[in-house]
Amino acid sequence: MNVGVTPPERQTTLRLNDGRSLAWSEWGPVDGLPVLFCTGAAMSGSLGFGADALADLGMRLLAIDRPGLGASTPHPQKTFASWVDDVRQLLTAHGLRGVTTVGFSQGAPFALALAGRGLVKAVAIVSGQDDLAWPSLAPLLHPDVAAMVRSARQDPAGFEQSFARMATPDGLWQLILGMSGERDRALYLSEPFGTAYQRALREGFSQGAQGYARDLVNALGPWLVEPEHIPVPVDLWYGGADTSTVHSPDFGATLATRLPHATHVLDPQEGGSILWTRARDILVRLRSHAGT
Repeated sequence: MNVGVTPPERQTTLRLNDGRSLAWSEWGPVDGLPVLFCTGAAMSGSLGFGADALADLGMRLLAIDRPGLGASTPHPQKTFASWVDDVRQLLTAHGLRGVTTVGFSQGAPFALALAGRGLVKAVAIVSGQDDLAWPSLAPLLHPDVAAMVRSARQDPAGFEQSFARMATPDGLWQLILGMSGERDRALYLSEPFGTAYQRALREGFSQGAQGYARDLVNALGPWLVEPEHIPVPVDLWYGGADTSTVHSPDFGATLATRLPHATHVLDPQEGGSILWTRARDILVRLRSHAGT
């Protein structure tokens, strides 16, 4: 199934101020409007989206390996604040301006952290994880997810170590398939998409599971900036056929009311894979904010 997924056109590494390396994959013209892609859980940046639309739209996609994933050096004390600092160094080193960001699934709070600290001009949250401890969402959570949120907040260190011991790329892939509806599963099992997705997971776990476990603790814990204080436009994209229990339980409806400048798109025909099936639409709307 062709949904604009191609191997990275460029892969780059930056040496950070503390000696760590930050790696990312790129698609699109080098002088295009930069879009930072905050990937899903445990994924390297090698699985992009919308590659067939970038040149036409004049956009450059940079998919970052978060610390401990892919080729980026681990940061044992990684927080949303340290993530923001890493990305700020990337933007400064490469002189990037007019930057926007996309947060897919677990990447959502990482994208919103960049917005809350003024690094980007606009955000697209696609099939995003929500602020799952928000009180009005509690009755909507799957019991397993509710238990994870409680554990991650009550004992962050213990929760992190427990996940780091048991998580594997194959196990996560099977979990993703098991939570997916028919529409998403058809894409995830198609070629070349399925092979590319699984490669990104294997690369994400190439240094072990600790980077993923640390991301999970951060994502389930308090966000760096509350949605009410995000000052830039945020486009929320969800598919009504998305059956994942770890994405927003109300398809971003509550989150849309908390964000001061939100646009909410709920496509009943799409699933969690809307990032790939409606990639051009997502990028076009994001591009419209770049000059604001």
